[in-house]
Amino acid sequence: MREYRQLNPTRQVCDKNFGICRLFLTFATYSSIPKYDMRRYFVSSLFLAFCVTLCATVDFDTHFSDNTLRLDYSFCGDRASQQVFLDELIVSEGWYGRRVNLDRLLLDGNGQVIVTDTLGHDTLYIYSFSTLFQEWLTYEESTRVRRSFENSLLVPFPRHAVDVTVRLFDTHHRVTACLTHRVNPSDILIRHAGERHERWRYVLRNGDSKEKIDVAFVAEGYTEREMGTFYKDCDVAIKSILSHEPFKSMSDRFNFIAVPSPSAQSGITVPHDGKWLDTALKSHYDTFYTDRYLTTLKVKNLHNILAGIPYEHIFILANTETYGGGGIYNSYTISSVHNSRSLPVIVHEFGHAFGGLADEYFYDDMDECWYPADTEPWEPNITTLVDFSLKWRDMLSPSALQSIPTKADGKEVYTRIGVYEGAGYQSKGAYRPVQECRMKINEAPAFCPVCQRAIRRMIEYHTDEQ
Repeated sequence: MREYRQLNPTRQVCDKNFGICRLFLTFATYSSIPKYDMRRYFVSSLFLAFCVTLCATVDFDTHFSDNTLRLDYSFCGDRASQQVFLDELIVSEGWYGRRVNLDRLLLDGNGQVIVTDTLGHDTLYIYSFSTLFQEWLTYEESTRVRRSFENSLLVPFPRHAVDVTVRLFDTHHRVTACLTHRVNPSDILIRHAGERHERWRYVLRNGDSKEKIDVAFVAEGYTEREMGTFYKDCDVAIKSILSHEPFKSMSDRFNFIAVPSPSAQSGITVPHDGKWLDTALKSHYDTFYTDRYLTTLKVKNLHNILAGIPYEHIFILANTETYGGGGIYNSYTISSVHNSRSLPVIVHEFGHAFGGLADEYFYDDMDECWYPADTEPWEPNITTLVDFSLKWRDMLSPSALQSIPTKADGKEVYTRIGVYEGAGYQSKGAYRPVQECRMKINEAPAFCPVCQRAIRRMIEYHTDEQ
């Protein structure tokens, strides 16, 4: 269970309770009074059953139906204060998220949604995410303007009343905004999503959604006449992702779906060129005034397009030659597809959105923002050394452990694991595992060994009960 040791409050409670149980079991088992043999056996059996109950996994069918509850929120505020507001509840046919490890986290993320039982307050489902809103809070604009960002979170539809808690964290992992509200599945005001998009198709199907990870590719900036190009672009993007380990060796755990959402105009909005287009998701470059940063703020519309379609992860393919993209953990990936450097960007951004990986590149003049020196990042591929034991310390050689930080010497730049200073946009105080990785430069041929392990653990978290 070491994968969950770091970021699993529910599991920590189980471990603590199980330790108590072991004390009682030891007493019952090793009592030296013969006449209490049967009593020892009875007590041991009772406490063993109790331990199993404490640490038992959540059974999906007991608590949830095979439907999706979409929770629409507005995340609002400025750097000084943030709030979470509930917008709408929507139910759609089919649940296509994970059915294992329901009450456990692999990564903390910058936010979490937690579904709990209203009686015992047990965690029934939890997952983590990141948002554009929280990223915006690191920019200067957030000190003088209050803004609102759309967010849609998906949880399995409950069979009985539950409490849903959404909480957001700052860069120190402190809770900055929290909302808890009750959801009653019989509520007549839970809106039913319309008919599912009839034109979606599987590009690659390896099995039932209950056992696989469904990734939906959504067309952005493709007109109706360009859908043939979109399907070809899906093939190219998927092949690029699956050419990288560990996606390559674990490709049988994925389903890939193409969703042809037509736009009125061809191409993508590029504000710094004065180019504004009418597209399905209203995506645009220049997010936070960074020219190559491509995102969409219309998250609710994105999920409207996907309602009823098998999807857990979203990849938006942008019909443009302009370089750029974006990846937001457990929200969506977006990338241009017709630039000469698009293929490595596609893989890099999917590393963010699916694997929860941080950027490993840095700027010499970048002030501390995302990764303060007193806090260990939740992303698995960078560290501030506050709690390095949670990261890749176990992958270092004895000699490397004696020389932290590791000096970059230009040798074995893709594979030699160390602790190299410069990561997460910061030249000082944040460290990466290798000199060059797909999460640092486009020229890297692969994810580094640390990133590969992190992605492998994420795939297993979605598909294997731990």
